[in-house]
Amino acid sequence: MVDQKKFALFLATPDSEFVKKAYGGYHNVFVETFGDEGEHWDSFRVVEGEFPDEKDLEKYDGFVISGSSHDSFQNDEWILKLCEIVKKLDEMKKKVLGICFGHQIIARVRGGTVGRARKGPELKLGNITIVKDAITPGSYFGDEIPDSIAIIKLHQDEVLVLPEGAKVLAYSDKYEVEMFSIEDHLFCIQGHPEYNKEILFEIVDRVLRLGHIKQEMSDAAKASMENKGADRKLLETICKNFLKGRVPAN
Repeated sequence: MVDQKKFALFLATPDSEFVKKAYGGYHNVFVETFGDEGEHWDSFRVVEGEFPDEKDLEKYDGFVISGSSHDSFQNDEWILKLCEIVKKLDEMKKKVLGICFGHQIIARVRGGTVGRARKGPELKLGNITIVKDAITPGSYFGDEIPDSIAIIKLHQDEVLVLPEGAKVLAYSDKYEVEMFSIEDHLFCIQGHPEYNKEILFEIVDRVLRLGHIKQEMSDAAKASMENKGADRKLLETICKNFLKGRVPAN
């Protein structure tokens, strides 16, 4: 009998009313994107101070750190605790997928520098350029490495200086580090593979209503997805292959 694979999701953001109503919470959004039948997924609301016991980390095959409206460079108690846990996972060589805030947290833990995005925030569907020379054919990207990937982006911070030993896997015209990896166990993406058009539009409407963005940015965000969608299937496959140590048969 094959042992059931176990994964842990560190939720650094609360569920919005929309996500709760439409999907039953972000747990379901992430598991639908990265999970497979027969797996067990636990969620820990790290933003609320909920963490697994250190002795239980070993039982998980992989971890996912979500995005957040909080700044990854701040020293809130829960952020420092998350950094401690990620440092431990790094020492254990556990597979960790960092998304947006999670991408920045991993860079911070490994000695990189994170801060406010030098060219300003981003809220849209955008293309990231893949550094094909940095990716080994037959790795979790598969043999057919794309030139670029369309991904939903929603952030105001970025990785300013990469940690030692990190490889940039993708960049854009606005940000130097859109995707990076360290060894075989840390994989980080600035964008949101788990988001769809409906989630993006609801966030856009909410932050506009709260006065965090101007109408112009809202209109541009929605226009970016008018005739195009994110490469969600490709991103899902890459992330799953990484988390589960799969080498795709192309």
